[in-house]
Amino acid sequence: MQRIGFLLYPGFQIMSLAAVSAFEFTNIDFEEKAYDIHYLSEHGGSIANSLGMVMETEAFGDPALDTLIVAGAPGVRLPSAAEADFIRAALPATRRLASICTGAFFLAEAGILDGRRATTHWYVSRQLQSRYPKIKMEEDRIFIIDGSVWTSAGMTAGLDLALAMVEKDHGFEVARAISRKLVVYHRRAGGQSQFSALLELEPKSDRIQKALAYARSNLKSALPVEELAEAAHLSLRQFSRAFRAETGQSPAKAVENLRLEAARLMMEQGRHPIDVVARETGFGDHERMRRAFLRAFGQPPQAIRRTALQQRQM
Repeated sequence: MQRIGFLLYPGFQIMSLAAVSAFEFTNIDFEEKAYDIHYLSEHGGSIANSLGMVMETEAFGDPALDTLIVAGAPGVRLPSAAEADFIRAALPATRRLASICTGAFFLAEAGILDGRRATTHWYVSRQLQSRYPKIKMEEDRIFIIDGSVWTSAGMTAGLDLALAMVEKDHGFEVARAISRKLVVYHRRAGGQSQFSALLELEPKSDRIQKALAYARSNLKSALPVEELAEAAHLSLRQFSRAFRAETGQSPAKAVENLRLEAARLMMEQGRHPIDVVARETGFGDHERMRRAFLRAFGQPPQAIRRTALQQRQM
């Protein structure tokens, strides 16, 4: 039986507890309890979550758990000295140390994420990277495993992370069965871009909106920045400056994100050959598209198609 500790604190986001369901249903399926769940806090006793609901916790003790998972907060919150010390002590003492959503700030403040690949909610990912520049941030991932350290994106991504832990512990079929009972995807295709990247590209001015609309309609074209500037009726210098100011991205990066989103949807929803998808979305050849998918989603196009097909058959 594996001891799972959830590190909680006053005001923690209640959605963080969604991850517990993966362990709960695994226990239900097994004749003997597979996971022993403990809710931990600095002082123990009653604490209220983000909705004011009170739950009982145990005070920090021996950090030698199998897995320690740090809950997220509605906004950015940093750990107390005692919380940071407990997390640092847990790194060598646990098999897995994880964070859900903004819980990544706890791991980062404790120095756990220095030099590691990590993710968090897209809304605060740049803030995390700016505050802790030694982190190798990957904004668009649902969750990331770097050695014994696991980090996940937004609150619901904590459930993806927990299901991946169940799969690691008990195999593919068990995790797939649990996901079916929870009526969630076993493995979500794509990354946070499907929820956030295009939203981030919503600019304020009509001219930049026009350039993006033009790009979306002409993904097969090369779409050099000069062509986008012309669509916006701006000089090259004015366009480049305004585009970055309004979207936070360079025109080239925004175009690649648009291509990625279109290509991902084609891979998930259709049966077009990869060369056709690459051509239709402007990547030109499948190798260039494969490299872009690996950077953005951590998976090649074929894996995303295979996952989408498995999910449709559930």
